[in-house]
Amino acid sequence: MASGVNLSAPTATASDSSASVYHLAGWKTCPSFVKAKEVAAAMHVMYPDRVAFETHPFEDRDAFKQWLSTSQDDFATQFGTDSKATRHVTSPFVWRSNPTTFVGGCDDLVTVFRSGIAVGHPQGVATSEEDGETYDYDLVVIGGGSGGLACSKEAALYGKNVCVLDYVKPSPQGTSWGLGGTCVNVGCIPKKLMHQSSLIGEILHHDCAKFGWDVGGANGKAPTFDWKQLVSNIGSYIKSISFKYKVELRSKQVKYENFLGSFVDPHTLKLWHPKKGTKQITARHVVIAVGGRPRELTCLGGELAISSDDIFWMKQKEPGKTLVVGASYVALECAGFLKGMGYAVKVMVRSILLRGFDQEMAKKIEEYMEVQTRIEFLRKTVPQSITKLDNGQLLVKWTTEDGDCCEEEFDTVLNATGRDPDVTNLGLNEAGVKLNEKTGRIWVNSEQTTTPNIYAIGDVIDAPELTPVAIQAGRLLSRRLYNEGRAQMDYDKICTAVFTPIEYACCGLSEEDSKAKYGNDNVEVYHKNFVPLEWSLAEETRVAAESCYVKVVCDKSRDNFVLGVHYLGPNAGEVTQAMGLAMKLGFTYDQLVDTVGIHPTTAEAFTTLETTKSSGDSTTGGGC
Repeated sequence: MASGVNLSAPTATASDSSASVYHLAGWKTCPSFVKAKEVAAAMHVMYPDRVAFETHPFEDRDAFKQWLSTSQDDFATQFGTDSKATRHVTSPFVWRSNPTTFVGGCDDLVTVFRSGIAVGHPQGVATSEEDGETYDYDLVVIGGGSGGLACSKEAALYGKNVCVLDYVKPSPQGTSWGLGGTCVNVGCIPKKLMHQSSLIGEILHHDCAKFGWDVGGANGKAPTFDWKQLVSNIGSYIKSISFKYKVELRSKQVKYENFLGSFVDPHTLKLWHPKKGTKQITARHVVIAVGGRPRELTCLGGELAISSDDIFWMKQKEPGKTLVVGASYVALECAGFLKGMGYAVKVMVRSILLRGFDQEMAKKIEEYMEVQTRIEFLRKTVPQSITKLDNGQLLVKWTTEDGDCCEEEFDTVLNATGRDPDVTNLGLNEAGVKLNEKTGRIWVNSEQTTTPNIYAIGDVIDAPELTPVAIQAGRLLSRRLYNEGRAQMDYDKICTAVFTPIEYACCGLSEEDSKAKYGNDNVEVYHKNFVPLEWSLAEETRVAAESCYVKVVCDKSRDNFVLGVHYLGPNAGEVTQAMGLAMKLGFTYDQLVDTVGIHPTTAEAFTTLETTKSSGDSTTGGGC
């Protein structure tokens, strides 16, 4: 054995031949090795007749890696050629003698102690390799969306045996899709592509002639739009992404199971598929990453409405005249791109738009959609009933704020009133996983649930419901579990964008939240309107350009430290992305305006801010 480490050697701390002897090999300053030593020492003090340990320290990481590399034959002899020991690549390397059994890393050792010592097994410590408690997988991820895939692929990098469960329950309208979750199939990707389609339509109808292009052709016909062609093209692209995901999982040796998973107990999962039947698997760790599904419309006939799970796969017919129900960003984005494609659209809202976002910006979006995009808003009301008529139309009835009874026929009713975590049939009670009673989402501490070996990421927890957030949280979680990682997910100062007809992006606090947290007198807002150069030639877009607006919210008591940035205009996400780094690092208004902008761009509006709200001066920007 390299470095004189004997896998089956006894240890000096053993006071009884029946004690379970744990060996910890690792490099001296490795935090996980140090933690494992502390845990083992504490357990030996509490249970001297049942737990013994010995450490095998190496001078540095390279020496430890060298030992792992040269010990593969010994690992295979002692633990078996199929043992996880031959694939273990991180510090510490923990095994048990008396009898010789591979344990894993620091977290595995902790799990062994929790499952064995804590419950008082009479014959010593139960490990993952004995007493029928072997696990089929190191990690099972329930959910094949962006977060789940990122978490599983990251864990596989560290030699872990990983399985991803992903079965899409069809929507009430029967819509289903492949691997990739909400973002790829019924969220970010198709939404952005349809938004782009509507922007192209706006350019064709309003801008082309002013920029020297005649797109009517020799016959002078106006450009036409083909909904079915767009849906088909987007669907083909999405399927290619889903196929790529399957290839990636296979190449990284991650097992993909097209099954719905639910807990039998903290380590056992029941797998179900309507055609493949049921089976069970076990796992040392489980990550819940099932995301959310659209909230149902509860009015009479609400089942006749489609949701955002359906609109992007609606191949048989075009939407036609559409009523969008809801004031969420999903509702406004869908209403925007449908109107941009030429369909008549109305939006029915019960309360404020874009709850949780800066309300000044929300009102500006509402005004733009109403005045420039010409979308009608039905305010402070909800549908009372939806009835399907003999002609195929949907008759919607509602009562206005003034008590007037109204009804109107639509081709499509799109419900976008919100999304709920998809946790109902997961068997969380059987696993001891608790929910936040107020939100219905899984309670976590650093992604760990109330059951120590079960974790949750993404839209099922109380965190920003954004794809990059789930991806980052999943990767960091796997690094902490399997690669000595220490970094926690930082859910603060996350950039986000809303792809309404006039785009909005922000990072940090809203103006309202800033004043609530720091006091009205301590908050200053620098703001201005600006005109994008690309919107300046055509009359329609030039008028619309007057709605473009940027503001920076500052804390006056800390040298105008920036609390939040907000941008309304073209390419909002692209413009605001770098602000995420600036917000993470922290900066002041003076540092922002001391930055030399790129000209001519819309992003330079941030660097030319001069007017404060408290001054009451005009926010209209000038020329160069």
